[in-house]
Amino acid sequence: MIYRDYGQTGKKVSLLGFGGMRFKNVDDHDECVALMLAAAKGGINYFDTAPGYFETRSETVYGKGFAEMRKNGLPHFCATKTFESTPDGIRREIEAQLKRLNIDTIDFYHIWCITTLDGWEKRKKDGVLETFRKLKEEKLIKHICISSHLIKDEIKTLLMEDVFEGVLFGYSAYNFNTRQEAFDAIRAKKLGAVVMNPLGGGVIPKHPDLFNFIRRDNENIIEAALRVLWDHTDISTTLVGFDTMEHLNECLDAMKSYKPRTQKELDDVKSKASASFEGICTGCAYCDNCPVDIPIPYYMDAYNQKLLDKKSDDPIGNRLKWHWNMDRSAAAKCTECGLCETSCTQHLDIINRLKEISGNA
Repeated sequence: MIYRDYGQTGKKVSLLGFGGMRFKNVDDHDECVALMLAAAKGGINYFDTAPGYFETRSETVYGKGFAEMRKNGLPHFCATKTFESTPDGIRREIEAQLKRLNIDTIDFYHIWCITTLDGWEKRKKDGVLETFRKLKEEKLIKHICISSHLIKDEIKTLLMEDVFEGVLFGYSAYNFNTRQEAFDAIRAKKLGAVVMNPLGGGVIPKHPDLFNFIRRDNENIIEAALRVLWDHTDISTTLVGFDTMEHLNECLDAMKSYKPRTQKELDDVKSKASASFEGICTGCAYCDNCPVDIPIPYYMDAYNQKLLDKKSDDPIGNRLKWHWNMDRSAAAKCTECGLCETSCTQHLDIINRLKEISGNA
């Protein structure tokens, strides 16, 4: 296992991390704990969960898993999150989490799922930062972290605040262009960087031919998708939501035989990514100039799922709901002024896509 610095915290975390939202049967505690122990024995020491995963049951499983790790002398870090922003709400949340997790302190505690800068400002006004600082002073948490789906300059603006020690965000082979500003801030602030959805939420394994450009030699697509992220030296941990022992062993084997690319080779892969996705929005966000405030970059990201994921019943709706915490309604406000299409460097048919998203096509 490869271990990297988590920012300036002094902690070394495993480059392959364990995500707690994909258990095959979360109510079979013995099976889930066995999976966690196998991961820890394989060298994984970063375990991420959240109160919203399986309606808190993931945290309960983690609590039992951590207890077994302590018995076996296996090192581990706990990362979890909260949507709460008021002092009372956060207090209630963390007290319940510590009991479920069976621990006295949370290593990496995340302000969860920042999707807009306005939303971030509201949480600050509610007192989220003051409460997190107090939790750290009381040693209930060790490090203040942020989880965000923002893109481009917005995520850079968020991360440049002098408060965070680490960040969790989505990153994979098909959205390289949307996160470069995040890495600028990560380097500037020396933050720990944890990436989720390294397989593009399952899109990459479902469309291996589309992602051939990330493969080397005889790599399978999962090995390639993970390794191209491991090549990013700014990334501390890549989270995989393991569901079976077979899946875990496949990823551990990918780590054992991993050979890093050079920076030039990685840059070449990124350039091929931009050229490989005809009609796929690259997330440059130049269209984010709508006079009626339609969040066009978010809708275009969701439309990507329709182009990439041919097997889901509602890829657009699922992306909006579960990734962006949004619905389709704002897309119907389009006045067809054309400003977004004029600004689009890829010349995408944004107006028609918005019509389709809203159901007015």
